[in-house]
Amino acid sequence: MDTMLKSVANAMPNFAMSIFKLPDGLCRRISGHGAVLVGTEGGERTIAISFSLFASQPPQPMREPEEREVSITNRNYWTKKIHRLCDVNNDVDGALRLLDHLCLRGYFPDSLNISSIIHALCESHRFSEAHRRFSLSINSGCVPDERTCNVLIARLLDSKNPYYTLHVFRRLIAVKPHFVPNLVNYNRFMDQFCWFSQPIEAHKLFVDMRNRGHCPNAVSYTTLINGYCKTGDVVSAQKLFDEMSECGVQPNALTYSVLVRGILRQRKFERGKELMGNLWQKMIDENDSSVNNAAFANIIESLCHEGLFQDVFMIAEDMPQGKSIPEEFAYGQMIDSLCKVGRYNGAARVAYIMKMKGFIPSLVSYNSIVHGLCKEGSCMRAYQLLEEGIEFGYWPSEYTYIVLIEGLCLEADLCKAKEVFQIMLKKEGVDRTRIYNIYLRALCLMNNPTELLNVLVFMLQSQCKPDVITLNTIISGFCRMGRIEEALKIMNDMLMGKFTSPDAVTFTTVICGMLKFGRIQEALDLLHKVMPEKGVRPGVVTYNAVLHGLFKLHRESKAMEVFSSMESDGVLANSTTFTIIVDGLCKSNQIEEAKRFWDDVIWPSNIHDDFVYAAILKGLCRSGKFNEACNFLYELVDCGVSPNIVNYNILIDSACKLGLKAEAYQIVGEMRKNGLTPDAVTWRILDRLHGNVGKQVCISANTQFEEGLQEFHC
Repeated sequence: MDTMLKSVANAMPNFAMSIFKLPDGLCRRISGHGAVLVGTEGGERTIAISFSLFASQPPQPMREPEEREVSITNRNYWTKKIHRLCDVNNDVDGALRLLDHLCLRGYFPDSLNISSIIHALCESHRFSEAHRRFSLSINSGCVPDERTCNVLIARLLDSKNPYYTLHVFRRLIAVKPHFVPNLVNYNRFMDQFCWFSQPIEAHKLFVDMRNRGHCPNAVSYTTLINGYCKTGDVVSAQKLFDEMSECGVQPNALTYSVLVRGILRQRKFERGKELMGNLWQKMIDENDSSVNNAAFANIIESLCHEGLFQDVFMIAEDMPQGKSIPEEFAYGQMIDSLCKVGRYNGAARVAYIMKMKGFIPSLVSYNSIVHGLCKEGSCMRAYQLLEEGIEFGYWPSEYTYIVLIEGLCLEADLCKAKEVFQIMLKKEGVDRTRIYNIYLRALCLMNNPTELLNVLVFMLQSQCKPDVITLNTIISGFCRMGRIEEALKIMNDMLMGKFTSPDAVTFTTVICGMLKFGRIQEALDLLHKVMPEKGVRPGVVTYNAVLHGLFKLHRESKAMEVFSSMESDGVLANSTTFTIIVDGLCKSNQIEEAKRFWDDVIWPSNIHDDFVYAAILKGLCRSGKFNEACNFLYELVDCGVSPNIVNYNILIDSACKLGLKAEAYQIVGEMRKNGLTPDAVTWRILDRLHGNVGKQVCISANTQFEEGLQEFHC
């Protein structure tokens, strides 16, 4: 019997009470299972079976034995129990199971139960389920009071999905026609629709709000004006702005700023500046500082976005808003907005004005300026700001230190780089070893091996112990500069215990340096003898570096021997390994060997990617086997592989170089069939095919493609 009731309950989740006509004997058998006799007719009895509004799974017995003795009519006990599960234990699923069990015993949920469940679901970010269950409760006739409905709508609006919430709202109005949502909920509804660029939907709610007796406030109008401005409908926004005063609602500073933003987006600068004059006066008269702050931030961001930087500097000089905005906030907002649009020199100018007026920029804002100047290559200006900032307690962040020190080294300004390095060493709480490592890595960008050794000596003299990263950085710098002997000397000191022990990175760096200068046997001795003796097992990265170096020296047979030893050592090759081998074999004109390697090793391993395919396609095209390259790509597609657009572009480029126009467009067609769209590289290649080098590709690209396809089909 329980099984039958559960199956019926699961089949009809949208009803709180289901009516059935059953034979008299069956009615007696299901007594005590939540069935209520409602009438008799012709030897049959009509029963009403109560199912949970919230049933999502079969009900389970109550966990606490004493709960079996609590009467189903003790609503106060069960309401508190459900609330405790939802609010205290954060167990909304447990509350749903309990409510489901109670409903089978004849309990009907009330508004308090529904409220607890909806709040718990929203707290768990299960908003779609909360929307659905609230709708079910409304359909069943269980509708909370007006205050609770407003609270629940506010909770559902937290989902940022106004369409679902509006559906619930409309169901609520249909069942409870006299219900009126509060003004805050209406404003939130409109704001969310405007955020989705749907001001028309927001305006419908605005009209509905007035029809239900609400008087829109400044927030209502500002929200709707912002929505229209966001979509570029400034005319409608201006009409609403004019309507405000007629309806007795005074626009505040934020309303003015929103309208100015929309007008500036339309490039109507004169009208925008005229309204800005009214805005400054409105801000002086405004009592709410938060509204003034938001309006000022909105205006500054708009000016920066539209490129009106001179107006920003004039505001920084004159401060037309007076004392309505804290000056520190105003300057900080200007700096932040200028940095957002990449005008770091302009932000530095505002910081200078700020200091001239006796204010100190925030350390975060100042660091943004220095960091931005470094990123755009103005390291000298950044260094100047750093020196000035030290006077009021500014220290660059680690990321700013990295880009500044590297920029100065790239500009070969060692003196300033040393100064920045010394400044960072004085900063409290920094990892001194890491500061040294960053400086050493930057020095590797310069051809100055002497300075590398000087820094290492200075590090030892200052009682700062170098770690393996420090030594690996120095070794890498020496290898990059061609000073292999110095790199070997440091590694030998590490092996002898003077410094920390070398790791796989140390050996890999030295091996790469040796191979770069043709010292093959020494490099292989390090790989096969020294590393195992010192307990350092070479990994796939080390082997890939060795293979790359050997192929670059055209020692293909030696490279394949290293690959065999790699397999015998149990090191699993990756796609990078196979790409290096295929590319190396193809560049040495061993295309047949590359094809055998693909058939015998790569394809059976199932370790291959677009880089491997590109290496094979390039090799085939380079050796004049264009048709084989096309067949290879098509076979990949037939096997379920989806090559990326780079692989198709390789074939298109080869076809264009061979003057095969029809084949080029056929490949483009195949590319489109496989769900890829031609990119800028594709159009540039096809443009060369038509002899339009030097012209703008995008203007005629689609026309050329259609013409090419027509020619191909003809």
